[in-house]
Amino acid sequence: MWRYREGNGFRNCPRFHYLCSHLIIYMTPEQITYLAFGGLLILALIFDLGLLSKKHAHITIKKALWQTIFWVSLAMIFFIFIWFTDGRVIALEYLSAYLTEWSLSIDNIFVFILIFSFFSVKEDYYARVLLIGIMMAIVFRVIFITVGIVLVERFEWLLYIFGAVLLYTGIKMFSAKHNEEVNLAENKVYKMLKKVLPLIPQDGDGKFTMIYNGKKYYTTIFVVVVMLATTDIVFALDSIPAVFGISQNRMVIYTSNIFAVLGLRSLFFLLKGAVNKFTHLQQGIAIVLVFIGLKMLAEIFHFKIPVYISLLVILVCISASIVYSITTAGKETEEEGTEKGTDTDLH
Repeated sequence: MWRYREGNGFRNCPRFHYLCSHLIIYMTPEQITYLAFGGLLILALIFDLGLLSKKHAHITIKKALWQTIFWVSLAMIFFIFIWFTDGRVIALEYLSAYLTEWSLSIDNIFVFILIFSFFSVKEDYYARVLLIGIMMAIVFRVIFITVGIVLVERFEWLLYIFGAVLLYTGIKMFSAKHNEEVNLAENKVYKMLKKVLPLIPQDGDGKFTMIYNGKKYYTTIFVVVVMLATTDIVFALDSIPAVFGISQNRMVIYTSNIFAVLGLRSLFFLLKGAVNKFTHLQQGIAIVLVFIGLKMLAEIFHFKIPVYISLLVILVCISASIVYSITTAGKETEEEGTEKGTDTDLH
């Protein structure tokens, strides 16, 4: 019989030490990785989403930069941990999946910015609304990933359909115009909400509902949270198949997605004033999706591309598109300044 010893507790109990040592020994590397990921995630959420999420807090670009560095560093620490616990191949698959999800998240943020602008959300509510929207997005992604894993394990040929979808999406995204205006008034989710719920064009001091003339109405804050979550679901239809194209390892798929989504909030504040500086990122992401789609389809002929080549392609495409976008944006700004100066001289 186990007995609790007052003062020392179980510390001097031989059976307790025996159980702990054998529990660690019999845990698989994947279970240890999940345990480490869970612990790291809880500590990170307490620190970043708890201590740094004060009500009506104004998040500056400097603060957003540090938060972005925090989340990226955390993802890289986890990459090193996987390298030593699960091996080089799994670690490189995780890094490739994380970079793909992270770059797709940037494209996601531009839509978030449009939503906040369209509904005229006050900056005081940005952090709270994003926090709730991102937590909802994580829940939905975990559900989709779980369903996807079950389906792929039963019907492996679904991977080829995922590949075809990514190929089509990538080609369509590459040819799409960046400056094409998005009319959120015609958004299907927004139109459905207007039909089924009584909405009021007010923020309700940050609340989801408010009472007006004795009747309950749903505020713009509620609408924005729902649209953020559903927007991420739409993006997940591209990003989750992309991860399956890089790895079919459950741990890689879950962790890369969650780390990328958790960094969305800090990226939003970092990029909200620099939308026009990433005009060609879409093309870089499109090439990555086409590559992953072709990689998945090539496996029909038993041709497998090594993970380090996938990682190299992703790094080159994303880095090149960001550098080219920033360089092009800088030249356009200079040309606009020159034209304004010329106009001034003429007058």
